[in-house]
Amino acid sequence: MKFLFKIFFLFFIIFGIFFGESKANDIQYLASPWVQQFTKSTYKAGNQNWGLSVDQNGLIYAANSDGLLEYDGAYWNLYPHPNKGIVRVAQVHPDGKIYTGGQSEFGYWLKNNNGRLTYHSISKRLLKDLNDEIWKIIIQDHRIIFQSFSTIYIYENEKIKTITEDGEPFLFAFQANKRIFVEKIPSGLHELKNNKLIPVSGKEQLKGHNILSILPFDAASFLIGTAKGGLFLMSKSGEITPWKNDINEELKNVQINNGIKLLNHYYVFGTILNGIYILDENGSFVQHINKSVGLQNNTVLSLTVDKQSNIWSGLDNGIDRIAINADLYYYSDNSGKLGTIYSAKIYQGYLYLGTNQGLFYTSWNPNKKYQSIDFKMIHGSQGQVWNLEVINNVLVCGHNTGTFQIQGTAMSLLSPKTGGWVIKLLSPHAPYVLQGNYTGVSLFNSLPNALTYQTQYPNFRSGVQLLETQSKNSVWAAGYNELNLLKFSDDFSVIKQIKPYAQKNGLPKSGYLGVYKLAAINVFTTDSGLYVYDELIDKFTPYHQLNNKLGTFSKANKIIPAGNNSYWFINKTRIALVDLLQGGQIRVDSIKLASLEDNMMKYYENISALNPNQYLISIDNGFSLLNLGRDNFKPTDVPAPLIRNIRSLFSTDSINFNNDKEIVEIKYKNNSIQVSYALPYYTETAVQYQFKLTNTQEEWSDWSKLPYKEFTNLAVGQYIFTIRAKLPNGFITKETKVEIEILPPWYRTWYAYLGYLILLVLAIKEVRKWYNKKLIKHEKQVKKAYLLKQEELLKQEAIRAQQHLIEIKNKQLEQELYNKNKELTNATMNIVQKNELLNALNHELLQLKDENGNKLQPEQLQKVAKILKNAYEDNMDWHLFEQSFNETHENFFKKLKHQFPELMPNDLKLCAYLRLNMSSKEIASLLNITTRGVEIRRYRLRKKLNITTEQNLTDFLMNIS
Repeated sequence: MKFLFKIFFLFFIIFGIFFGESKANDIQYLASPWVQQFTKSTYKAGNQNWGLSVDQNGLIYAANSDGLLEYDGAYWNLYPHPNKGIVRVAQVHPDGKIYTGGQSEFGYWLKNNNGRLTYHSISKRLLKDLNDEIWKIIIQDHRIIFQSFSTIYIYENEKIKTITEDGEPFLFAFQANKRIFVEKIPSGLHELKNNKLIPVSGKEQLKGHNILSILPFDAASFLIGTAKGGLFLMSKSGEITPWKNDINEELKNVQINNGIKLLNHYYVFGTILNGIYILDENGSFVQHINKSVGLQNNTVLSLTVDKQSNIWSGLDNGIDRIAINADLYYYSDNSGKLGTIYSAKIYQGYLYLGTNQGLFYTSWNPNKKYQSIDFKMIHGSQGQVWNLEVINNVLVCGHNTGTFQIQGTAMSLLSPKTGGWVIKLLSPHAPYVLQGNYTGVSLFNSLPNALTYQTQYPNFRSGVQLLETQSKNSVWAAGYNELNLLKFSDDFSVIKQIKPYAQKNGLPKSGYLGVYKLAAINVFTTDSGLYVYDELIDKFTPYHQLNNKLGTFSKANKIIPAGNNSYWFINKTRIALVDLLQGGQIRVDSIKLASLEDNMMKYYENISALNPNQYLISIDNGFSLLNLGRDNFKPTDVPAPLIRNIRSLFSTDSINFNNDKEIVEIKYKNNSIQVSYALPYYTETAVQYQFKLTNTQEEWSDWSKLPYKEFTNLAVGQYIFTIRAKLPNGFITKETKVEIEILPPWYRTWYAYLGYLILLVLAIKEVRKWYNKKLIKHEKQVKKAYLLKQEELLKQEAIRAQQHLIEIKNKQLEQELYNKNKELTNATMNIVQKNELLNALNHELLQLKDENGNKLQPEQLQKVAKILKNAYEDNMDWHLFEQSFNETHENFFKKLKHQFPELMPNDLKLCAYLRLNMSSKEIASLLNITTRGVEIRRYRLRKKLNITTEQNLTDFLMNIS
């Protein structure tokens, strides 16, 4: 019994896992997946992309008309083929080699030490030149098969084998369930076994149809796509039959060109004429993706699937990524038929959309997995639809012109009151239904499968957009920045009290006011955050406990239930799914619908639940469908970021980083670098990156969407650059590290230091040699200087002796001069005294009288007078004076005579006496004239000497030299 229980339990787990995965991998059908376009101006190569492949890291490789393209999620790189030809096909081997084929060439690409792909030709090993074009490459273990229209080349163990089939051309080769099939023209389908082509038993069924796709249908059978014959099933034994599906006839007309299997039970076919078609394993039509829903071009040349199950399509003009496995799909109203959607509801076999143009419907079968939609307007519903609500199994439409009951494709009037914004059943146990509209509040009576209008309350005439119950008979009514608490009678026949609330009751001044039920609690939305009402004190207070956890979504302008204690918080087109968890914890997911930001009508955002896991979100140009029941995220599928390139900011030097490289060495002149990185994980919302660089930035940087970082003027040394990425769902990847070494400049290298050492040794030798020479020279200079100094000292001693001798002589001369001046003065005074004596004698002589008392006659005195006159005129005294005077005054008379030749002897005498600073009286005595005569002579002398009256004559004569 226990054994049976274990078997049953194991079966239950396996079934549950299978069922859960199957459900998670369901593709939505009501709308279209997002298509990311890569134009030729984006990837900078040719229009046509003939082949696509994905490597182990998730990098995309495209066989392009201009060469091999590589995409890592951030950067496109083009590798032109060495022969400049078109690359027709690319396939990535698990060992990292990228095999390509094209015009007259096939081979593989492999990364070199710097991370750049380099081409290695295989076709050159052929004995003759290849004059053919390779269209298909099949990798089978260690065997690589290259197929052209004329030959199959099998490359194994470094050797090439060829299959030509007697010149019969091939169309294309395919690999499915580890078997290889080739169509020969016109022989039909063959299987390659042991390097031989064996006919498939049922090949006649496909003759003339041109096989363009063979996919594994299950473990033993195959799904075959033909150009114009539709789809066929081939059994393990080779029996071929048409495959019944929803669009076989359409596929015959659009010409299948290629195909891939997706998510284990979907089949994707690229066509020449009309884009991509997807069917499930039952043949049900699931999706059609063409130019009208975002594809750049309807001609699909190649298809592949990445590690996230995104479809990549190589087109006749561009490359597109189709997010087929995403949670969010889009329905674009390109024609403008629907307008802006304000509400949506599924009801009794129809999907209804209420828009600003009217009420639209399309059939809806909940039991049918895939169904087409074709929205039509209900007759008479033209105008603004505000609200769709099911009340007691009645679909009610709040319309600009009134309130209507919707039944199928018809509508009937319930109330003429315009603008039914909101309608709410107060209690499942009571029949009362309130509606807020343009002019107040209406009362309806609800019965099973019926709703009747009762009245419009006359005492309340404000517009009401939101209604929430406060207590049994109290209801909050919000609208146009007004908030009122309405208290009704027990039977809701009248409004007994209307109490308005504003800032005085604790509410902030706000651009909007709303009231919503959050886990049985009324919360009030403002642009300052959420508030709650305290009935005991009749006041509003901030809901801090929730505001602090919600961040910016605390200022939500709208809250919409999402079921299971989850709510949509909308803050001006920004949307977050908030889960209220146990213990007062919350979880905020603001990434899931981040791509819809600014793509909705502000304050009229709408999210309608179509079923518990599927939501319809109104956007500017149609609507989006969100499937919350899908959980296809696998952390193990997320790679670590790739460091793609390290380049100099100021030169052309760059290194395409190879993950095998242990260290990246960078020249010092290139120490300002840009590190480029990427995450080959493809999402609608951009991936964010975070980095750190040891020795400069030890902490993680802020998250950034930029796939590169620049560092300037890095110092010499070793650094470790670490990068990690964060996905839109918040998952943080593993880290990728690279060691970067900034090499020292040439003048700081070991050989430079060796050179410096050699130069230092040579310099020391030269310095010693120079020093010795300088020392010898210095000794000579010192000796010479000593001799010169001694000589100078002797000279100075001689000079001092000579100066001393001169001083002695000068003193002697001064003494002699003093003596001579003294003698001159004495001689002069003697002459003066002599002349005074003679004058006295002459005067006394003239006073002499005879015996009679009479004066003597002149004749009597003549002899004595003559003696006195001779004494006066005796020049002996003057000659002696002149001689002494010249000796004392350095030939004064010669100098004076030389300067003033008109001077007379008496003038010279007067000049000499004046130079001796003698008084006029003394001069008069010497010259034997009167004092008046001296003054006259002085006056005449002034004129002869040209001396002004202001000038002192004695000073003038004293200064003559």
